[in-house]
Amino acid sequence: MRNRRIIILICAAALVALIVAPALALSGKSYGEALTGSDTVEIGELLANPDQYMGKTVRVEGVVTGVCEKRGCWMSLGSKDEDFQEIRIKVDDGVIVFPMEAMGKTAIAEGMLAKVEMTLEQTVAYKQHHAEEHGEEFDPASVTEPLVYYQIKGTGAVIR
Repeated sequence: MRNRRIIILICAAALVALIVAPALALSGKSYGEALTGSDTVEIGELLANPDQYMGKTVRVEGVVTGVCEKRGCWMSLGSKDEDFQEIRIKVDDGVIVFPMEAMGKTAIAEGMLAKVEMTLEQTVAYKQHHAEEHGEEFDPASVTEPLVYYQIKGTGAVIR
């Protein structure tokens, strides 16, 4: 009788652990919509094979390496592997605001992968703006090709 109770308690504890573990893995401060539970894609995999994920909801995890200082409308996530790569999570201004305190923390973000293709003029303006924000010098003649990059149109994130 006593052994039976112990077995029941062990099974109950295991069941609780199975239910609670996924929730604990996503614990942290949430921003935007709740994460859907899709599988996490490595940032390197996403950038190596973007066509496979284009227009689909993806989930990535990484270290926050940058946050928009003006409106909190984007954050950059860096991969945790030796081939360090970054991807930007862009959200609508004011809908989600990522805090500067997120820098260096781990974040999980979801959204739709999109390809951004700029004209040469847009690339010059973008790089000029970046240089001004960071107090760097910039020569517009140094831009010889339009910028093309991938970003995630973020719908939700958890920062911990």
